[in-house]
Parts: sequence; structure tokens; C-alpha cells
Amino acid sequence: MKKTQTRGGKAFRRFLAVFLAILLVLAAVMYLVPLVEHPDKTAVSGSADWMAELDGSLRLTDLVLPGTHDSAARYVGLPFFSRCQDLSIAEQLEAGARYLDIRLGTEDSKLKLMHGFVNCKTGPMLWDGTLYLEDVLADCYAFLEAHPTETILFAVKQEHVSREERENGDTYRADFENLMYAYTRRNPKSWLLTDRIPTLDEARGKLVLLRRYEDDASLGTEAGVPLLWGDQGGHDDPTKNAVLEESGSLALLVQDRYCYNTPDKWAAFTAGLKAAEGTDYSLALHFLSTKGTLPYGHPYYFAHRLNARLVEATDLALSGCVVLDFLTPGLARRIYSAN
Repeated sequence: MKKTQTRGGKAFRRFLAVFLAILLVLAAVMYLVPLVEHPDKTAVSGSADWMAELDGSLRLTDLVLPGTHDSAARYVGLPFFSRCQDLSIAEQLEAGARYLDIRLGTEDSKLKLMHGFVNCKTGPMLWDGTLYLEDVLADCYAFLEAHPTETILFAVKQEHVSREERENGDTYRADFENLMYAYTRRNPKSWLLTDRIPTLDEARGKLVLLRRYEDDASLGTEAGVPLLWGDQGGHDDPTKNAVLEESGSLALLVQDRYCYNTPDKWAAFTAGLKAAEGTDYSLALHFLSTKGTLPYGHPYYFAHRLNARLVEATDLALSGCVVLDFLTPGLARRIYSAN
């Protein structure tokens, strides 16, 4: 009997040791691998003021704008799966980014940055705090004050709506929109709230609010420019991925296929750029970001390969907002140099 118990105890200890070893490996992959994944962040002269020489009578939709996908996901929970940038918001703006993809969730009477169901954070450590909208806006306001010739397209999406919030429906969505509106009213001189695409001169020195939600709060023109498109995910034919969407009075040409591996994503991206050459649209959005075909992907793996292709493909006719994971100053210059 004692020998049986001894063998059982040894087996349990072996199982426990293997289980703990697997946990350590997973933890190392989840938190340590992202710490060593860094694209080239070499600064580019003039990137903070690249809009200064542009004709101010041009509408923003006539420009080619570097953008970042999940802009605040530099420090984030579950970073192997969720980290999408290596630059802070302030550094992205200095590098030349002018379209920010802002995903927000509610926490009491505040708005916090999220990627999916995880929170964005103020630093890389597990104990670092949550990143709130006021932190991001402080960086945007400081940048625009220092660089008044520039503008920021601030695209807001309501992220990770809980079951309770979904059950509240219109009421919850209106509460979110009113809370977002309250943030803009704290510093009204720094915002351009409109439902149309402005000219560059109208937008200089300001954030232009683009809303990826309906106007359930009935704010009218002060709700922001409607930026609504259906979830695209993947598609059987990666050469047919740019969708023309009606969004209020605007027509959006959007390629946002995020369930592709590298070859199909590149095909979708180039097909979207080609479609833009022969389509009458109000604004074009070309996402080069993807998570791959698995339920949870590793954004850096795909960005490392796709961004390199963008640098090499000097014959591409870029248009609209070109939105990347892991934007760098060099990539931003590749994009805004198309103007």
C-alpha cells in the first residue's frame, strides 16, 4: 500500500513539475518575447512638421496620411497577442502619424484605452496602471501646441462591450458618446467637431474626431465625422477586399481584413490601393495590420514582414489613411512622402 502511495506521489510531483515548467514557458513567451521585439526607431528629420508645406485648401481626404492600428497598444495585457505598437502616442505623432485608432472602454465616469478585452497600460510591468483617455489627450494637446501646422485624425471605437452593457443597448451607447463628448468640451479649442471632411487649414492645430459608432446621443454635427464600416475579418478571395461603405453622407473605401496571413494580407492591401484609383469615395482606409488566421495571433510577426514589403514596394500608389502595426519614423516617411 505504501509503495502504491509513493508511486502516486511521485507521479503527481512529476505532473506538477511539468505543469509549472509549461506555465513558465508560456509566461516567458507572453511577456519576455515582446520585450526584445523592436523595429528600427531611428528618427527622421522633419517628421513632426511634415504637413507644414502642404496646400491648406486640400481636404484631408486628398492627403496620404500615416496611421497606427490600435494606437495605444504599446503596453498592454497579454502583450504577445495584443501589443501592436512600439512607440508611445507622443512618439507616433513626432514620427509623422496623423491617424490614430483609439479603442475605448468605460470605467466609472472615465474612458480607458483597450485592445479587445485587455487594458492598455502606462508601462511594461505587470503592476503598471491603466492608460486613460486623458493621458493620451495630454500627449495630443502638447504635440499640437508645439506643431500648430499639423492635425490629428482621432478615430474612436467603443471596445469590448459587456453583456450587461449590450442589454442596455441605446442607453449605454448614448452614455458612452456623451462621455466622449465631455472629454472634448474640456479643451474645445483643440477639437474640430464636424460631420464632414474638413480642409487642412480648417484642421490645423486640432484633433478631428472620427466616430466609429452611431449618434445615439443625438449630438448632430458635434458627434464627429461618421466612420462606420462592417467587420471584415477575412475573405475567400484576397484580391477583392476593398469595400465601399455608406457612412452618413460619406462613402468610405475600406480594406480592414485582419484574419489573413502575410501573402493574402499583402494581396488585400494592394488590391485596396488599386481599387482606390478607380473609385469615387470620400475617404480611403487601407489597413496593413493583421493577426493571422489563428484565433489569437502575434501582430509583430506579421508587421515585421508586411512593413518591410511596404518599404520595398516603391511603385505603389498610396492613398488615404495607410494604417500600420509597429509604425516607425521611416515607415511614416514612406507614406507621407506620397503627398
